[in-house]
Amino acid sequence: MFTVALVGGLHSDARRAAVDRLLADVPGSVALHHDLATAPATGTVARTVRDATGVLSAGETPLVNDCACCALREDLVPELARLRDSGLTRLAVVELWDSVEPKAMAEVVAAAGFRIGAVVTAVDPALLLPYLGNGDDLADVGLAAAATDRRTVADTWARQLEYAPVLAVAESSVAESSDADSGGVADSGGDVDSGGDLDPGADADADRALLDQLHPTALRIPVDGGGLAAAVFAGFDVEAAAAAQHPACALLPQDADEHGVVTYVWHHHRPFHPERLYAALEGLTCAATRSRGRFYLADRPDTLLAWDAAGGALCVESHGPWLASLPDAAWEMVPPVRRAAAALDWHPEHGDRCQHLVFTSPGLDREGLAELLGSCLLTDAEYAAGRESWKGFASAFDTLLEV
Repeated sequence: MFTVALVGGLHSDARRAAVDRLLADVPGSVALHHDLATAPATGTVARTVRDATGVLSAGETPLVNDCACCALREDLVPELARLRDSGLTRLAVVELWDSVEPKAMAEVVAAAGFRIGAVVTAVDPALLLPYLGNGDDLADVGLAAAATDRRTVADTWARQLEYAPVLAVAESSVAESSDADSGGVADSGGDVDSGGDLDPGADADADRALLDQLHPTALRIPVDGGGLAAAVFAGFDVEAAAAAQHPACALLPQDADEHGVVTYVWHHHRPFHPERLYAALEGLTCAATRSRGRFYLADRPDTLLAWDAAGGALCVESHGPWLASLPDAAWEMVPPVRRAAAALDWHPEHGDRCQHLVFTSPGLDREGLAELLGSCLLTDAEYAAGRESWKGFASAFDTLLEV
């Protein structure tokens, strides 16, 4: 059966090594790659199809609405259909360009009816911390996928890493050529406060511990170990992957402390005071290399808010209502996985409303974080005053939520 495997990640050397390994190990495999790097200058995206022997074909596709990533979406499905219909290809390895995120591409491929065998992110452990600590805009390092791309290196890399259920782990090259390949991303990481040492030559055990704690459920396969070929045929469920990223039911990391890398899980049911939490955002965001989770504010207690921070930058987004705020009849419209997640953490008073934030970083200060977070909760007196009183709090998060 014709199968598609997506291999991505900002660690370009590791990504290419993983793709080369698959082409060498899987008979009937080809790699399809769209290079977005020259798009701003040429107005086109370069397409290459190759197998283990070399390049089979090459071509170009024009930008769509000045968007290289849109051009990729438009060209990808017809190319995959051509490979499938030829009857000669068993595995199509879609090598995603540096900053292209796998979630959007996986959904495009699945919607077109192709079987996805796996989504893989390639990782060089020695580059994990520098990239997570890099708050540079993609546009500033030549990695923007569109003129309007406002993502950063850190948040893009975090999503690439956490979405993929399979991680292809390459032997650390300590970015021998990554500066040339990725616009100086590795070097620029040193300018960002990520809560730890950004030296790419950091202790290998700490690098592995950071990888384990950031994505504990991932299947980690050495690129040179030979197990990657079997993993890319296992099957991939796009809907389950999307559910796993939703803040209401995401499988977040657990408490851990290994080789100097710490993951701290902070959980509480009392609401945050909006002004005190807003005042603490900088300290909380810069306290860890990576933090994420869900939370709620006293002035909008029915709204589930997502917390997503990397590279010293924080994104806060509304993800609709908590289940506890919905009428019983509406629960039937909620995906079963979310109902199950809510039931596991149901509070007799607050329902599924909670503060569930996870911080991961080398040298993390658990006690300091706990104290700062605790100071942002409603006091006993504020809490006792009740919801009507909470409505009088200033809506400090309106700017972040673009209300």
